[in-house]
Amino acid sequence: MIKMVATDIDGTILKWSFQFSPEVKKCIKELDENGIKVVLVTGRMHSSAVPVAQELGLHTPIVSYQGGLIKDANGKTLYQKDLRPDYAKKIIKWARKNNVHLNLYLDDKLYVERDNEIVKEYTDGRFIDYTVCSFDDLNIENVNKLLAIDLKDADKVTGWVEELSREFPDLYLVKSTPFFCEIGSKDARKSSGVKFLADMWGIRQDEILTIGDQNNDIELLKAGGIKVAMGNATDELKSYADYITDTVENDGFVKAVEQFVKSGVKNV
Repeated sequence: MIKMVATDIDGTILKWSFQFSPEVKKCIKELDENGIKVVLVTGRMHSSAVPVAQELGLHTPIVSYQGGLIKDANGKTLYQKDLRPDYAKKIIKWARKNNVHLNLYLDDKLYVERDNEIVKEYTDGRFIDYTVCSFDDLNIENVNKLLAIDLKDADKVTGWVEELSREFPDLYLVKSTPFFCEIGSKDARKSSGVKFLADMWGIRQDEILTIGDQNNDIELLKAGGIKVAMGNATDELKSYADYITDTVENDGFVKAVEQFVKSGVKNV
């Protein structure tokens, strides 16, 4: 029987309009009421994921920054794997040299060096404030992650992942959308976050359903006993899935829960 549903947010339960369908909200409420742990596992900042959890009525810990940070509903840090300062400084130097837009997440706050359309589009609808400053003016400690963005050229972003993976094999680099290159600690993975909470609650892997839509969810799916890819997922993620559900626009999350969870719970 499924005891834990670990889900990505954007493109999985949250539509591209940044709205939840009534069916998704009802489904998650029913899971929670039946004692099934629903955990948000996201690349987002923790502070950006909190309003999502509140809207859904969830009080479980949130796994943010691809698994680099876990905080409970009271804001207590349960798990944290930051990007080493020396690596962060090298990535900043690389971004400046190559004219790459870089988001710097430090102590769960977002900093950028340029106030441009990239950061405006990124923050729109995501409950995020940001500060514009030179990264040289910051104490580069407690870096949650770095995010390199190009909103027009997905192939360029793929190239960044390949280039930086060669140069920094000790880091975790992955595309979280076609236009986002995530850069973090090798221990900041969605699989690590799910495993940490499952161990804390005494839940076995075969009692976990994991579901997502992008390549950063490969690690998420690996942590599940039932691995579900959204219909709008990348082809690579689909290759890791046991089951491919419908798209986010057609409530694929709800359909996966109906198939794999409802059969084992009377009132869901």
